[in-house]
Amino acid sequence: MKKIHQLVLKSYLGPLVLTFFIIIFILMMNFVWRYIDELVGKGLDPLVILELIMYATINMIPMGLPLAILLATIMTMGNLGENYELLAMKSAGMSLMQIMKPLFWVIGIISFGSFFIVNDLVPWANKKMFATLYDIKQQNEALEFQDGLFFNGIDDMSIRVEKQDPKTKLLTGVLIYDNRSHSGDMTTTIADSGYIRLSDDKRYLLVTLFNGETYEQTRNHHWYTKSSLRHHKFERQDGKIPMSGFDFQRSDENMFGNNSQTMDISDLQHSIDSLDMLVNNLTATAYNPLLRDQIFAQDPDGVAPPDSVEIDRSQKSFRADLLDSIPKLKTRLKDKVYENALRTARNSRNMFSFDESTSKEALNQLYRSKNEWHRKLTLPISILIFFLIGAPLGAIIRKGGLGMPIVISVIFFVIYYIISISGEKYAKEGTWSSLLGMWISAIILTPLAIYLSHKANNDSALLDIDWYIGRYKHYREKLIAKLPEKWQQKLAEREERQAEKRNARRAKRVAKTNK
Repeated sequence: MKKIHQLVLKSYLGPLVLTFFIIIFILMMNFVWRYIDELVGKGLDPLVILELIMYATINMIPMGLPLAILLATIMTMGNLGENYELLAMKSAGMSLMQIMKPLFWVIGIISFGSFFIVNDLVPWANKKMFATLYDIKQQNEALEFQDGLFFNGIDDMSIRVEKQDPKTKLLTGVLIYDNRSHSGDMTTTIADSGYIRLSDDKRYLLVTLFNGETYEQTRNHHWYTKSSLRHHKFERQDGKIPMSGFDFQRSDENMFGNNSQTMDISDLQHSIDSLDMLVNNLTATAYNPLLRDQIFAQDPDGVAPPDSVEIDRSQKSFRADLLDSIPKLKTRLKDKVYENALRTARNSRNMFSFDESTSKEALNQLYRSKNEWHRKLTLPISILIFFLIGAPLGAIIRKGGLGMPIVISVIFFVIYYIISISGEKYAKEGTWSSLLGMWISAIILTPLAIYLSHKANNDSALLDIDWYIGRYKHYREKLIAKLPEKWQQKLAEREERQAEKRNARRAKRVAKTNK
């Protein structure tokens, strides 16, 4: 490998790794804030939280990797241009494509590996993450009492304590409402002090109370007229109440295997084939009885559609022939035909609405599966596109660091994200095909990448503000030269007055500074 290629490669790998981890960290913070309510207050093992964050981090790679490629490429080429290293390489006879040759190898390897990440690693992580989130949601809140507040984390029970000793865990002023009885009986317990804790296996609630009273209200089916209240005092009362939901239990992750986000491309293809057959069968089941038994059903009074009517929704012959046939009917049957047609249309609408609801979910799953199938192929292509956009932009703007590259990267990524989300939305609704919806961003950005590469390879001043100012002055002078002399004189006088005002303001600032 040439020394120049080694220099370019070293200049690129560092920013790539740095920007990738920064972007993943930012995306991860968004995930944490999204699920913070599910994680706090349940006494989860830190390893469980770290495991969930690891799965979510893997899930963020398809979104963070293209942005990291774009930002790192702009930073690298911008640094080389700002330090005149890029100019020195071009002076040595190397074109921009020759300079980026080692980067093409790196991006090719990353693009090839990204397919296996999104096809194998991400579905596995999604399956694990969905199962872990489900287990966390099923777990009850940790048994923690706050002074003067009711704890309602136990089903059909409310516990209130006036004060809790943080060292000994002794509770004072305990009030317990127990509605766990299936017969509707309610028990109220008041105690001066006590201890309430979960057993080590978190399967039982261990209650020890001192110096208290218990009120038991017994009810029957005539509770509104007949009910009894029993009361007794105690010096010490021990209880062991079965509990569930406080221990973290692992569920079977295969429960989430039917989700399109947890399948690889081969499973998705099999799912698409199955869903396609299912949708066709459901559609045939919905339309055939609708056409046979409702729309083209034989009229009970002997009035039938003309034989010339063809069952073709794409043609308008049915409507025309049917309307033409109505005037030919006997006058006394016209009202009957209209009533039968209206009743048939209403029945057909109700039947179709029922059948549509049964097949709508299968159709949505089909759209989602097709979108996920194409998503696994769009990631490697998007990485190549972002590299072909970032490298020319970095060579053109010649600005390194994190200032200008971040601004440009965010702008392009927001455009890409909006286009991708819009296309995916239309594909999910069935308005667009999955091929068009998932590839629309690549279709739009590819010509832009080719155009920028051409401009950068020809040393175009595409983002040089001075170049635009010079071109503006040049065309302005040409335009003024074509104007009549009277207008040219007025424009010259106006420019002189503006120049005098600018000089006066500048003189005032200088005088103020000298004082």
